[in-house]
Amino acid sequence: MSELPRQHGHDASRNPLVMKLGGSSIEDAGAIRRSWRILESRLSLRPVVIVSALAGVTDQLLTAGKAAARRSADLANNIFADVHFRHAALARELVAGTEQENLLSQLNEDFNDMQILAQDLTAAGEFTPATQDHLMGLGECISSKLVCAAFQQAGLAAVHVDARSCIVTDDRHTYATPLWELTNENLRRTLVPLLQSGQVPLMAGFIGSTREGVPTTLGRGGSDFSAAIVGGALHASRVEIWTDVDGVMTTDPKVCPDARVIARMSFDEASEMACFGAKVLHPATLLPAMRENIPVHVLNARNPQGEGTQIVAHASTTNVVTAVTAKRKVAAVEIETWERMNVELLGAICAVFDQHRCPIDVMVTSLGRVSLLVGSTSPLPGVAADLEGVAKVRWENHKALICLVGENIRRQPEVASRVFAAISDLDVRLSCQGASDRTITFLVEDSKADESVQRLHRLFFPEKTAPKAKSSPVLTQTSETQPAAR
Repeated sequence: MSELPRQHGHDASRNPLVMKLGGSSIEDAGAIRRSWRILESRLSLRPVVIVSALAGVTDQLLTAGKAAARRSADLANNIFADVHFRHAALARELVAGTEQENLLSQLNEDFNDMQILAQDLTAAGEFTPATQDHLMGLGECISSKLVCAAFQQAGLAAVHVDARSCIVTDDRHTYATPLWELTNENLRRTLVPLLQSGQVPLMAGFIGSTREGVPTTLGRGGSDFSAAIVGGALHASRVEIWTDVDGVMTTDPKVCPDARVIARMSFDEASEMACFGAKVLHPATLLPAMRENIPVHVLNARNPQGEGTQIVAHASTTNVVTAVTAKRKVAAVEIETWERMNVELLGAICAVFDQHRCPIDVMVTSLGRVSLLVGSTSPLPGVAADLEGVAKVRWENHKALICLVGENIRRQPEVASRVFAAISDLDVRLSCQGASDRTITFLVEDSKADESVQRLHRLFFPEKTAPKAKSSPVLTQTSETQPAAR
């Protein structure tokens, strides 16, 4: 089997580049043209392209699936028709001749599959995780075919690769995990010969399949993860995440308009940010890159000349705090046990949460009590029912988890004192410095999240004041400079 060499200093002439084009980077004809120009400028780096669904399509498909399961067939069909029309219009604008006919035929087949899925959902009255994966993954399948055909029309040697034949996962639908050895073998066997022949492999992100060929997805935002998976398998020179912002920001610019681009940060800092609310990266994105020490660049497709953010193994900085994040719609869960807390009991509690697909963000234990923060309340009634007789489960909704991220932030005690002095009047419910040295987190009411973030961002990222203008020289009053007589 053809094999790419392992990296030694990220030699771009030997190791390929992986580019992930997000939904905003391909949302319309103009965006797709911008993206192929970016790709064209990187052909010497042997790129592999990962494509998301068009902006907004994943949410549309999810809404349509839920509508079909509620037997609102008309609503589902109207959504499918809108999505179909959008893709067909782009196909006609970007692709011509026989290639256009072939592309439209492929799109028709995929939308027929959507209609059949919708009919099955309506008959069953249930939107199972497996069916959700099948339906939502079609958004990436369709967009990747469209973008590949558009790139081919522009003269690029792009070739479409079905990601489901390469990325093999477990059967944990809606948040699947790759089977790494098999996935890496598939990717190398499929992509290396294409790269060696000078072609540009293009594949959908977000999707995979089980060993049995059942479609799966890697979780919302999983196209980032797909890019890192491919990058790790190919020992890429770097992974580029192309989005609609100038890079990873010090906080959400919608909350703080003076948020700044972080020029360089560590894998660990970026991972903490992704886990605690930053939306630029999928939480699992950096794991394959960290394992293979592959730099990740976050760049703006609307501003391709920008430097963006570089994420590397180690990044020195003079800033104590790198970023402030907020994870909203968090529930605070209190579990009171009937016996002394021990490892076996704690393991059983965690297993119940895992069984109900309820990820735990933060956990604090005491003698007979466990305090948890989770990002979804819908599984909690089932969790409480399964733990009945073992523990009493209570929860409160509408919380927000605020997190400060920075290398060795815990080793500087003055940071925590400054933080809590700044937000002491906001009814902070819980503080936790986490398992790492890089975070300080606390809980507030969701309605106070913006104010908390704004205060802390002002505290650690004060506005830069412009230098004072030099005073103008004093003029000696002559007859020409005397004030006019009144």
